Amino acid sequence: MQLIILYSLKGGVSREDFHNWVRTIDYPAMRGLARVENFKTFETKKLLMGEGEPSVGYVEIFDIPDFDGFMVEDLGGDTVQGVMGQFMGFADAPEFIICDEVK
Repeated sequence: MQLIILYSLKGGVSREDFHNWVRTIDYPAMRGLARVENFKTFETKKLLMGEGEPSVGYVEIFDIPDFDGFMVEDLGGDTVQGVMGQFMGFADAPEFIICDEVK
């Protein structure tokens, strides 16, 4: 199962500060969780088709095979809660989407 997070940065948050936080805090903490198989943050650049800008500045993709275990044991834990508290200081109106691959 995947967790996808779509968001832009809050006004006043610098791109450099956020990218540094992702590399030094977010990646090590979240990738260190046993139930998180893979986790990457992507900065959007441009639309493939059409005019204008992407609707969000960032996309995060988590691969979490044991999503039930993640929800029960990890989500409320100190690691996730600490990272999420910091994340909410950077992200403006993040949208958390739970997905499953169409097979």
